[in-house]
Amino acid sequence: MSRYAFTAVYCAMLNRRSAASEGVFQLQIPANAYVSNFTIAEPETEVFKMAANIPGRNRAVFMLTYEELLQRRLGRYEHVTSLRPLQLVSRLTLDVTIIDHSAITGLEVLLLRNSRGSGAGTSRTSGRPQLPVTTEIKKEKNMCRITFSPNIVQQARISTNGLLGDFVIRYDVQRDMGIGDIQTKEALFTILGDLRPGDHFNFISFSNRVKVWQPGRLVPVTPNNGPTSTAPSRPVPLCFQDYLSAQDASPNSVSLIIFLTDGQPTVGEVQSVTILGNTRSAVQGKFCIFTIGIGNDVDYRLLERMALDNCGMMRRIPEEADASSMLKGFYDEIGTPLLSDIRINYTKDSVQYVTQHLFTNYFNGSEIVIAGKLTNQSAEVAARPGDGEQQRQKHHPGDRRPTAAPGGGDGEPPLAKEFGVVLGSILEDFVERLWGFLSVKEGLRSRLRSQTSREREDHIQQATNLSLTYNFLTPLTNMVVEKPSVLADGTTAPPTNEAISTGNEVLSEPVDPAGPGGRPPTLSNTVGGDEKRPVKKSVTISKTSADGDPHFVVEFPLSKLTVCFNINGEPGHVLRLVSDHKASGVTVNGKLIGAPPPPGSHKHQRTYFSTITVVVDHPKRVYIEVTPKKVILDGRDRIVLPCHSTVTVDSGVLSVSIVAGTNVTVSVGGNISFVILLHQYKNPAPYQRDHLGFYIGQSKGLSHDCHGLLGQFLYEEVGLAQLPVGGEAKPGTVLKVKGRSVPVVQKSRRIYGGAQSVDCWFARNNAAKLIDGQYGDYLRSHMFDTSEWTHGSNGA
Repeated sequence: MSRYAFTAVYCAMLNRRSAASEGVFQLQIPANAYVSNFTIAEPETEVFKMAANIPGRNRAVFMLTYEELLQRRLGRYEHVTSLRPLQLVSRLTLDVTIIDHSAITGLEVLLLRNSRGSGAGTSRTSGRPQLPVTTEIKKEKNMCRITFSPNIVQQARISTNGLLGDFVIRYDVQRDMGIGDIQTKEALFTILGDLRPGDHFNFISFSNRVKVWQPGRLVPVTPNNGPTSTAPSRPVPLCFQDYLSAQDASPNSVSLIIFLTDGQPTVGEVQSVTILGNTRSAVQGKFCIFTIGIGNDVDYRLLERMALDNCGMMRRIPEEADASSMLKGFYDEIGTPLLSDIRINYTKDSVQYVTQHLFTNYFNGSEIVIAGKLTNQSAEVAARPGDGEQQRQKHHPGDRRPTAAPGGGDGEPPLAKEFGVVLGSILEDFVERLWGFLSVKEGLRSRLRSQTSREREDHIQQATNLSLTYNFLTPLTNMVVEKPSVLADGTTAPPTNEAISTGNEVLSEPVDPAGPGGRPPTLSNTVGGDEKRPVKKSVTISKTSADGDPHFVVEFPLSKLTVCFNINGEPGHVLRLVSDHKASGVTVNGKLIGAPPPPGSHKHQRTYFSTITVVVDHPKRVYIEVTPKKVILDGRDRIVLPCHSTVTVDSGVLSVSIVAGTNVTVSVGGNISFVILLHQYKNPAPYQRDHLGFYIGQSKGLSHDCHGLLGQFLYEEVGLAQLPVGGEAKPGTVLKVKGRSVPVVQKSRRIYGGAQSVDCWFARNNAAKLIDGQYGDYLRSHMFDTSEWTHGSNGA
């Protein structure tokens, strides 16, 4: 989806034996990708693990999901899928769908590649394509689908051991006009062979001695210039300074250093910190250093840090790979810088949460990607060189969606209709996940560049929080798995109550400890094995609630009575449910959404809660916003949690616990809690809407001055009285509350999502006289309004 790739790998294993056998799931994924979900489904169990004992004559299903942002190199994107099942399989299917806002061009499918460094050839969609066997391509302007499904005979013709190789797809999109020792030598010759007339170069070799090919100058590229004998010279940083001080360099040129090594520093200066400091002092921001490590003996952390400190990038080449093939075209990637010192600025208050917007270089055939949130759903983009002689401007609407969005009319392309339902969930939040992906990458890079421990800890906490929010398996998070017990007869032991998993998401936990700025949120799930389980606090949910249409129920424990009433609001209205701003700092608001009535109903419309916010102002402002799909925790950091995952996050001031697809518990301190039920429909009728139910779990921490549609009754006592019989008055029952008499009748209400029925005394007419003031007094201007109740109480 617009170069942000979601890859899901599905693997089913059948154990044909009568005894249990271990099934191992193994997959090569791109180095820049993050695993975001790993699930195993077994008969009658739902657990998380990387390897599983499969009971005899049973099947296990493995599902792995990973995400990556495709990098544009040499004018093309490349999507690689590893096809290495390690055996011939009866059913093997690869299905790749590409969708982009811009027209897809130059689509190529390579013949299966046996290693990362070499391919067996390419095949274009134009002319007579030579595609991998059984490959089919369906292409439209903004969408294409590639399928590969060889049968077991066709797999055997490719490889009898199940090592088929990498399935590689290359493409671009339509754009606006305008803006080992032998291995090391082969890599060097490859780079030198890519130099072009007009370039200037030199190279320095070093082991126990430093040798400079042409001391004190950069040599123009000519057919006669090439690697010859070398002579010893001064240390490498001093050579950098010589070249930096040269006066013959063009003011418009960009200086690059390619640092190639197959080992670690062993002679002279060997301390990484000192090496990095010397390099920064010598370069002084005038060179970009690109580092290349070959083999397994390289300090890749040092190379990555050196590249990040000096506006470059690091390339890793495995020992068994073909270095010459992997570096072919490397210089072409960086050899044509079109722009330098690029700064992307935005008008005030036009964007939020923007990723990196300063870039040292923009190379031909690459692209710059920035993600953020537009406050007004549109942006004016202007590009102006430093001399101010030229400028380009373009308007980009924020609500720009691909043609594959579900629910379109008959004019949609055939592929859009075919994949509309499947891609609906991806279209909904892929930009936000892209922002999270880039922000995590940026945080990890900043961690390496940080100069102080406090700075490093801040970057670690930020990247950890985002990794947990978007379920990314990163260097800062661990995947915790559960291994079920296998009985002697080969079957799986039934799970205990504690080990039953209610979700099917990846479980990630922070690796690094919290920094001085506060403890990071902790992500937890129900896990087995030897892992420690978080102690779950039991929360007693009271009947005091607002659920359904919405139906309000208020429990008076001291009076042993339950009262209920309806609020007939309007869609879009924000209602104050709980207000204790001055004392505990807690405020709860709910927003209504409209729905048509079901057939035969006497109502013109129905309303439900679509969003509920809990705002806490003491000791610092934090809020939680809950919808049927996601939970947003906004405090020191902003965390977005999906409601289909089971997770617990503790921010210190408050905590949120989600039971997948069931409920959300918000706790403030140790004596205030609210439970929000999630009402979701898989196939909703026209009159059904996903909505929320609000229940007060624990209210001891709320003050006696608490107010709101529910909060005003927490510490009240009520009583019932019978109306006298006589005259024209009809006999009936009245509720005595705050000195007021409210006519009530007996009714029965279902609460907890219909799981329980409660008898209550029902107050008609929008709870007239039961609640303080009138309905309009409880309307708020927005979801984060925390103003106090100022309308007083009704008379008797």
